[in-house]
Amino acid sequence: MRSLRIHPQLHDVFGEEQPPAYLVVILLFGVGVAATFALSAGPMLVELAWWRAALALVLVLDIAAGCVANFTPSTNGFYAARPRNRWIFIAIHFYVVIVALLVGTGVGAAVAVWAYTIAAAAVVNLLAGRAAQTFVGGLLLAVGLTGLPLLPGLTPAMAAVSALFMLKVLFSFAVDHYRTVVSSGG
Repeated sequence: MRSLRIHPQLHDVFGEEQPPAYLVVILLFGVGVAATFALSAGPMLVELAWWRAALALVLVLDIAAGCVANFTPSTNGFYAARPRNRWIFIAIHFYVVIVALLVGTGVGAAVAVWAYTIAAAAVVNLLAGRAAQTFVGGLLLAVGLTGLPLLPGLTPAMAAVSALFMLKVLFSFAVDHYRTVVSSGG
C-alpha cells in the first residue's frame, strides 16, 4: 500500500507516513464523531458562545481521530521509537476535562475519567516491551468503561467522549501494538 510522507509538524499525530486510505478513515471517523456529538449535545451547544462550541467540537474530533490514528503502524512506531514523547503525550492529555468545562456539564465526572485514564495509561506504559502490556491495557480499559455509567452528571454525549478518551489514551496509545515482546512471562 502506497504511503504519504507526513509533514514533520504532524508526526505526533500521524507518524512519519500513512497510507492515504488510513488518513481518510482517521479524519472521517473524527468528523463523524464530532458531528454525532454536536447532534446529541445540540441544545447544550446552541446556548454556548460560538468559540466554546467550536473548540469543544475540535477537541472531540481530536479525541476520536486519535483513537484510530494511534492504532496505525506509523503512529505506533513513531512513539515506540520515542518513549519520552509517549510520556509527554500521556501527561498532556486532559482534553476530556476541557470539553466538559467548555460545554458546562459533567466536569466532576470528566476529572474522574481523566485521573483514572492517566494513571492507568502510566501503568500500561511502564509495561512497554512486555507480553502483559496488551492484557493489562485491555483489562484497565474494561474496568474504566464499566465505571462510566456509575459517574453522576455524565450526559450520553459526554459518556461517549469519555469512553473514546479512555480508548485513545489508555489502550490505543499507551499500548505498543506492534512491539517486539521482551519476555513472554509478562
